[in-house]
Order: sequence, then C-alpha cells, then structure tokens
Amino acid sequence: MRILLLLTLSFVRASFAVGQDDTSPPAKPLSLSGYVDSYYFYNFNGVTSNLGASGFERIFDHNANSFQVGLAQLKTTYTTDKVEGVIDLVFGNHGDLANYGNALSPLGREFGSSGLAIKQAYVSWLINEKFKLTAGQYGTNIGYEVIDAPTNFNYSLSNLFGNGPFYHTGVKLDYAVSDKLAFMVGLTNGLDTKEDFNKSKGFQAQVFLQPVKDWAVYLNYFGSNEGIEEEKYYVKWFDLATSYQINSKTLLGLNATTGSNPTGQWSGLAFYAQYQFSDIFSLGTRLEHFDNKEGGIYLVDADGKGVSTQGITLTGSFQISPNLLIKPEYRWDKYHHDSKETFQLPGKDGNLSKNAQSTIGAAMIFYF
Repeated sequence: MRILLLLTLSFVRASFAVGQDDTSPPAKPLSLSGYVDSYYFYNFNGVTSNLGASGFERIFDHNANSFQVGLAQLKTTYTTDKVEGVIDLVFGNHGDLANYGNALSPLGREFGSSGLAIKQAYVSWLINEKFKLTAGQYGTNIGYEVIDAPTNFNYSLSNLFGNGPFYHTGVKLDYAVSDKLAFMVGLTNGLDTKEDFNKSKGFQAQVFLQPVKDWAVYLNYFGSNEGIEEEKYYVKWFDLATSYQINSKTLLGLNATTGSNPTGQWSGLAFYAQYQFSDIFSLGTRLEHFDNKEGGIYLVDADGKGVSTQGITLTGSFQISPNLLIKPEYRWDKYHHDSKETFQLPGKDGNLSKNAQSTIGAAMIFYF
C-alpha cells in the first residue's frame, strides 16, 4: 500500500538504465508518466471469480477465466527547488476499487463521483534540505506493496495489502536527519476517505532506517477513530516493511503487520525473494500468512467470523523492452476456519464448498 520500495523497481529495470554525463541538460520541471495493465488468469476451481464469502479473497484481480484491463494511470509531476505538485489519475476496475472512499459525490450518490479517478493529488513544500510538508490525497505509509503494477514484482496483491489502508487525505511532515535516517508524521481525515465523518483526525508516523548499504527499513503506524459523530471506534496498524538488495541479482523483502479495532485483532507476515537470471528474465516468490481469526478486518467467512490464510505466489518477469513487462504468475491460497463445515470459496455450482484455490495466468504491463 504503501511504501514505494524502489529497490524492487530498479531490480527489474537495471539492464535498461542509461547514464548521464555532466553535459546533460537540466531536468525539466514537468514530467509525465503512466501505465496500463491487462491480465488473464485461469482458476482451477472452474469458477469465473477469484472471490469468495467475504469478497476480499483477492484484492484487485477479481475476475477469473476472463480477459481484463486492470488499471490505466496518468501521472503528472511538477518539481522545482521548493515545490513538488503531483496529479495522479487512474481509470478502470482497479482504480475504482483502490479509491472506494471517494465514491460519494457532493451532489449525491446517484451522480457518481469523479473523485474515483484521483489516486493521488498533492503538493509538497520543500522547506529546506531536511523538511518537506505535503498536503492533499496521497498513498498510505502502511505496507510493502503498492497499487502500481509496474512497481510490484508480483502482479496479484497480498492479503496484507488488501486488509490495510490504501490512501489518506491530510497533511504530513517529513524530516530527513541524513540519508540513513528519516521521520514522518501526519494528520488525516481518517481511513481511505476524502472526508472527515467525525471530529477526530487520523495519525500516521514512519521511521526510515538504512542500517547498511542497500538495506531499507520502514517502521510504520496509522491509527484513526472511525466512529460516526460521537461514537468511538479506533482502528490502528503497526507495520514493518524492509528490503535488502543482497547483490545485483538478488533481492529479499519482508512485511510484518499487526492491527486491531474493537471487533478484534489481526496480523500477517509476507516474505519476498527475487532473482534476476538475465537482462530479460527475473523470477520471484511471495510466501504469506494472514491471521484474522478474530474477524477484526475484512477477510471473514459467510457468517462474518474470522479466518486465516496461507498463500504462495510465483511470478516471472520478462522485460520485453524498456517499456513493456510480461508477468506469468501462479498463485495458491488456503483458508482455515474453526469449523470443518465452513467453506470460503465456491465450486463450479456456485455454492461455497472449497477452502483452497489455485490460479495461473499472465499480465502484460506497458509503462512510460
């Protein structure tokens, strides 16, 4: 969700990097970037959806056995020595799901909302070399993975991603002590929303550490009262996201999260490993465990009771050109309940009768 661990992005693009010498012209303040991704995945359960009882078994890639366009992004950035402005617009199924908190229009729900297209829209004041003040809508600090398909190594997203915050609307202050230590604190309107529904503000914080070269560590917190008006309903996450570039070919990553609200607690752990076999091909895996047995967050069974899940994702990445990625992927998920009579996933007849699913397919990602 999340922290943009650029080590992953540089890992898959390293062979296409182009150096610049001292005679290069200065960078222009305005830049334009974006991407579009499409995918097809086959579900071995013979169903047309990767979802189940909760609707959160998969975060974005809901459709099975169907060609789909995931998301189209257009991002404009304007940077000077004092100001950075970002307008990050997204369109498509994944964009709507990611910005669900912006669905309500000020004119009324029946009118829809152009706010669904806003993934990020913020301005940063670069006060000096140490301090930066940012205001607007921006991605959350919680988590290892991000929404952007070119940046994540795995195409499908983890349960840790889907059961955490997506974005915030508010203000935050970054303080860089050095290139190895930095802090961030912020106040937001709450969890995944452009509006504040009570008098309370959410609070976010981050500590960045670089213990040694190529090892990045992020310690994160987000908490908010999500109660309506005078109601108290506190939701909070504590999160660790870290990556280590062992050498030019090998990257390891780890995400550990625990959270709670008045309903219950949840926790999860995901391990990432990627290896670059050649300038064109890399292979990576994600091993994940997510425990929501107390039913505190979104992933529950048909009766609203909590579940736990384990998953394995194996992803290949072919760098066809500097602007094109093709990612074949296999994913297996297994769900566990207190009762052996409880099922999470539908079978071919549409009834809940299974607790495991496997999918295989590929995504094509064009970016610029």
